[in-house]
Amino acid sequence: MPTSRADVATEHASRYLQQLCKHWSHKFPVEFDPRHGAIQLSIGRTVMDADDHALHIALAADDEASLERLESVVADHIKRFAFREELSFDWQKGGCIGSIPT
Repeated sequence: MPTSRADVATEHASRYLQQLCKHWSHKFPVEFDPRHGAIQLSIGRTVMDADDHALHIALAADDEASLERLESVVADHIKRFAFREELSFDWQKGGCIGSIPT
């Protein structure tokens, strides 16, 4: 299962985590609190952890094409929530965070 992760520098990580989880909770299985969130989308799984300095995002999908699509969808949504600041998503293939194994 292909995976990727990004550490997005922001002081508003918890806010964006909660906004994304609430946004998708009407369509997909979602679990979250202010510091951790997990979303099972049709194209893959997203796990997020928030601290005071960054939003840590881990993704997993069935294939590389779905993973690339998931990277784009997650980043685009968070960028819309964060329109007051410029966020950078530097996706790194592989790795492990939350409950997504390598």
